[in-house]
Amino acid sequence: MNIETNLSLVGEQIAQLERQYQRNAGSVRLLAVSKTKPLEAIRAAYQAGQRLFGENYVQEAVEKHSALTDLVGIEWHFIGPIQSNKSRVIAQTMDWVHTIDREKIARRLSEQRPDDMPKLNVCIQVNISGEESKSGISLESLPEMVSLVKSLPNLQLRGLMAIPAPQEDEAKQMAVYRPLSQAYLELASSDSMIDTLSIGMSGDLSAAIASGSTMVRVGTAIFGARDYI
Repeated sequence: MNIETNLSLVGEQIAQLERQYQRNAGSVRLLAVSKTKPLEAIRAAYQAGQRLFGENYVQEAVEKHSALTDLVGIEWHFIGPIQSNKSRVIAQTMDWVHTIDREKIARRLSEQRPDDMPKLNVCIQVNISGEESKSGISLESLPEMVSLVKSLPNLQLRGLMAIPAPQEDEAKQMAVYRPLSQAYLELASSDSMIDTLSIGMSGDLSAAIASGSTMVRVGTAIFGARDYI
């Protein structure tokens, strides 16, 4: 398992899709999903030039943040569900949170963000497939949540995130993404700080980048299976 080689291959795939869909070169950032991966794997990816890392589990994310403070410029993104009793440690350690979908969590993160830290970058999670098992607000509820997040002093709204249900083919996946992409464009046109559409994983990179994704989340293709050593 060569993490440097894997990162290069994923980067080439993203660059090819940017060209294919007439996106600007470098307009899609890669978030390396490092959940369950050991510290050595993250260090190897960092040494290969990767800076954005995504974690799903609070305790694991906090432990990695503490253990890797020597990695200058590393950027920690929390991409998992948030329980109220875990919001404080997230507010104290993470650079980004992608999973804002409740007023209570948004307010707690803002209140608990230390005054000596920059604003916490956040994305609002939208449930675009209507799955009851998935987190996220409806598109209909988005304006109200946008207003709330913008009113909170220690949060910086950066965009939208979604984890849609898998579709049979790329055209159907793009159709699912279309309303979200339009909502994102409308938000971004009125606020220069909104610059992130966090959609796309290994299985739907092409559809996501075609739909305007600015950040894709990739794990196994970089780090290998969970038992990576």
